[in-house]
Amino acid sequence: MLDVNVRTPLAVKTPLLDVKNVCQHYQTGSGEQGPAVLDNVSLALYENEIVGLLGRSGCGKSSLLRIVSGLARAADGEVNYLGKPVNGPVDGVAMVFQSFALFPWLSVLSNVELGLRAKKIPKEDARRRALKAIDLIGLDGFESAFPKELSGGMRQRVGFARALVVHPNILLMDEPFSALDVLTAETLRTDLLDLWVEGRMPIKAILMVTHNIEEAVLMCNRIIVLASNPGRVAAEIQVGLQHPRNRLDPEFRQLVDKIYALMTKRPEPAALGREGTFPGLGFAMALPQVSTNTLAGMIEEIAAPPYHGRADLPALADSLQMEIDELFPVGETLQLLRFAEIEEGDIKLTPAGLRFADAEVDVRKKLFGDHLLAYVPLAARIRLVLDDRPTHTARAVRFLEELEDYMSDEYAERTLKSVVNWGRYGELFAYDETTETFSLENPQ
Repeated sequence: MLDVNVRTPLAVKTPLLDVKNVCQHYQTGSGEQGPAVLDNVSLALYENEIVGLLGRSGCGKSSLLRIVSGLARAADGEVNYLGKPVNGPVDGVAMVFQSFALFPWLSVLSNVELGLRAKKIPKEDARRRALKAIDLIGLDGFESAFPKELSGGMRQRVGFARALVVHPNILLMDEPFSALDVLTAETLRTDLLDLWVEGRMPIKAILMVTHNIEEAVLMCNRIIVLASNPGRVAAEIQVGLQHPRNRLDPEFRQLVDKIYALMTKRPEPAALGREGTFPGLGFAMALPQVSTNTLAGMIEEIAAPPYHGRADLPALADSLQMEIDELFPVGETLQLLRFAEIEEGDIKLTPAGLRFADAEVDVRKKLFGDHLLAYVPLAARIRLVLDDRPTHTARAVRFLEELEDYMSDEYAERTLKSVVNWGRYGELFAYDETTETFSLENPQ
């Protein structure tokens, strides 16, 4: 068994990458500077370590990775690579993307050679290095194949080979396994770890973005947990487990539970806004796209055995085969609507949630509508406007433009779409997709 400490950095070493107080902002629909995406994020990456950026969707993980790589510029703060400021794409840093990002008209060999050709590497040298990278990543024999002939896992292996062939000091990975099925992702993850532990990859460190807690614990020496709205460093966790790591090991499970508890911890009272509300919990609160079927299914799952109204989130994620980007938005929506409470890694149904679980369809819809009006200000605003107008109608663009004063176009559209779906289920209003108009026409 190999000890992970073999690749633990020495404290006296200078970091390969040093990020200091980086800030970034969304652009609103009106083109003005919107809410912060990243707020004073600082981190360091040292030689011989894998560092994971763990957080939910929207916490700025990918934005930070693009800033680090030089593909985007921060609004404030600084990024230094080998002690020098990053101003544009960095020579010595390569990235593996979530999507395979291959050129379909090029063979595997040509796709891998591409970066070397851009660096003006001689043709024969480029071919030799590309063949070596293809062999290293387990694609020997597929050099002449085209992307359409490869499975998803094989395409992502090409992406790894293309990144490694330029011999970068730092490999950046933006959720490289998330587009793959579970078994393929596990195989590729294991192969990559074996190459890393054996010292066979021509890189010095890895910085990876993930929303999978178990993946972070399985791979990383350090895990930096990012909080959301805006993205900021909530915690930095050292992982001292030996490689290869066993998911069933009590220490592994304990660390997973610890991170779940950390990521579901309620903000301190000092972080609360006026009248005890959380920042952003008003009309302009960005809402996740979660279907009412999913919300009802989650309530039913928690209410049933073996949970009986209270579930451990890691166990619930395992039983439902959901990652945090799927699980947390559902749980937080239930918490927003007061059907559940989340605390210290557990989710517990409220009395209203338990009533919902036992109720018939019509009673469920009425209960949901009542809670939507009470706890989602945007839904209450739409209903109030409809009630006040003689025509009992209102164009969606009216509310969309208001939202765009506080958030990006994408988030505004997503938020409005969520309220439309939830309001229809709760029979608060009707919505005509063709005319994009709300109404009280037969909402009952």
